[in-house]
Amino acid sequence: MTTPALLRIVLGRDTVTEDDREAAYHLRVTLIVAVALVAGVLIGWASEAVQQWRWLPFGIAYAVGGWRIALDGWADLKHARLNIDFLMGAAAVGAALVGAPLEGVILIFLFSLSKALEAYAMGRTRHAIARLMDLRPAEATLSDEEGRDIGRVPVDDLQPGQLILVRPGERVAADGRVRSGRTEIDQSAITGESVPVRKAAGDDVYAATINQGGSLVVEVTKLAGETMLAKIVRLVEEAREERAPAQHFIDRFAHPYTLAVVGATILAATLPPLLWDATWGDAFYRAMTLLVVASPCALVISTPSAILSGIANGARHGILFKGGAYLDLAGTIDTIAFDKTGTLTVGRPRVVDVVTRAELGLPPLSPPSPASSAPNGDELLRMAGAVEQTSEHHLARAVADELHERGITPPQVHDFQSFPGEGVHGTVEGASVWVGNASMAAQRNVRIGPLIQGWTAEQTSHGRSVVYVGVDGNLYGAVSFGDELKPGVAASVRHLKYEGIRWITILSGDHPDAVRAIAAEIGADEVKAGLLPHEKVEAVRQLVASAKGVAMVGDGVNDAPAMASATIGIAMGAIGTDVAIETADVVLMSDDIEKIDYVIHLGKRARRVVRQNVYFSIGWMLLLVVLALTIGLPLPLAVVGHEGSTLLVAANGLRLLGGRPHAPFTG
Repeated sequence: MTTPALLRIVLGRDTVTEDDREAAYHLRVTLIVAVALVAGVLIGWASEAVQQWRWLPFGIAYAVGGWRIALDGWADLKHARLNIDFLMGAAAVGAALVGAPLEGVILIFLFSLSKALEAYAMGRTRHAIARLMDLRPAEATLSDEEGRDIGRVPVDDLQPGQLILVRPGERVAADGRVRSGRTEIDQSAITGESVPVRKAAGDDVYAATINQGGSLVVEVTKLAGETMLAKIVRLVEEAREERAPAQHFIDRFAHPYTLAVVGATILAATLPPLLWDATWGDAFYRAMTLLVVASPCALVISTPSAILSGIANGARHGILFKGGAYLDLAGTIDTIAFDKTGTLTVGRPRVVDVVTRAELGLPPLSPPSPASSAPNGDELLRMAGAVEQTSEHHLARAVADELHERGITPPQVHDFQSFPGEGVHGTVEGASVWVGNASMAAQRNVRIGPLIQGWTAEQTSHGRSVVYVGVDGNLYGAVSFGDELKPGVAASVRHLKYEGIRWITILSGDHPDAVRAIAAEIGADEVKAGLLPHEKVEAVRQLVASAKGVAMVGDGVNDAPAMASATIGIAMGAIGTDVAIETADVVLMSDDIEKIDYVIHLGKRARRVVRQNVYFSIGWMLLLVVLALTIGLPLPLAVVGHEGSTLLVAANGLRLLGGRPHAPFTG
């Protein structure tokens, strides 16, 4: 059986990572050293005639276990640096020199075991993300335009433009766009959303998501290596290399500290015999004990074990941290600036209210309009939609959407004219119909009476836009449009206050009335509206100057400059948006604003765990050093105490792999 196959059985995984291979190497070394250790102990219990042979298994243990330590130490020595492995190797050799080879073998055994467990722990964080790639099927079913199966091909051979068939219950093989069919897709592997998303012709679908409904014909849009899934895995792999501030400090600290430990060890081995009544053997033994307990293995692993676990946890739930530094910074956030359109709101206006002459208490048109003398809401929208159907204005699209939902087909329009900044005009069923603002009404000598003025004022107070609809020189009615909040936004933003966010502001280029209405609904502390991009940047800088940490939450495109000025930039709903993934420090693949709370919670949790690990590892190391220098520690006890602390720190960091956005881990 091959090594990878054996690893898959031992680890219970379908894939084997480099960390897994590293863990397997150290595990093999540990097993060999363990067998040699047992053999040496058994020989030591035998008769005096064979006791001298115990050096043979101990020698094997030193050779097998010390080979990698020596190689790593020599690689650093060539660059005039000393690493932690050098300290361990020196301690093991020193134990043999003082006639305690058993203690040296125990040190090598526990050091190899701790290395194996550390590599396994790091492998778990990598595997938590890399296993997403296993969700992608190995083969795809090619399809024709009618959805007929025309053969199977490897996913890696798919090319943009090809059609694939996705049957119910199957995983989507590649990123693409639905050509035909209607279904619900479970996108939790990509976005972390628990609720399936409806998909129909024209909608995008992503590799590794699950078709839970009818069959789909999907046009492939990206190569296998360029899918959203592949980007997520690459992003998290890159994040592993972006270290947290605490890790940078430890990296800088390791070399000078190692030199200090070597110097202290030399002094501990030489000064007592020279200055006090101590034997050279006892002094050297105590120096080797000091070398063991002063090695900062636990401190070195304290930060990456926590940070990488936190990054892996977030990625499993559709939260991508660009690096450990951003996870660390997320724990400092006490102020959040939200963009409005597309972040808090849907970003697409819809028809909110329709009012007619009759509903406003106005008399019927006289003489009656060719279209209708007393229009109802459907008729009003029908006439407005007829004129708007050739317009590119975003409100025109909202009218078209409303007509579609009501099942109304607008008539044809003739002699269409557009008046920028005012509205549109055209001939519909023989009537001259116009749709526009108050300026357009004034141009046609249409009086906006007090009743409709009051209705207009009420709508604008809620942040809505109003257009008037008229026939010839008469007012026909009015339509209001609003950009609605995304589901759950108000409750989620308010809940941020309970998580320690002291200040919430909305930065928007929209009209102040519209922004204030949204702010009142979600409970924001401050509104800054009508901002240009450079004004958003200045507003964020002012917040940064007065806060511990500021998060700018936007769509990752228009808000990129403001995001760059904040402590961290968070892009929401970035699935399918390459620009968002490139510009933000933290990427939320779905529109679930509740995950912002989890970003901050995970950051705070990671900072707490890192502090716990650092304080414990330093405190425990100092305790062992004091004991070694004062009352003295047996070398085996020093080895167990040192390596045990390393394993405890790694295990504490792995706790961050647990937890999810809707039930945060608080253990």
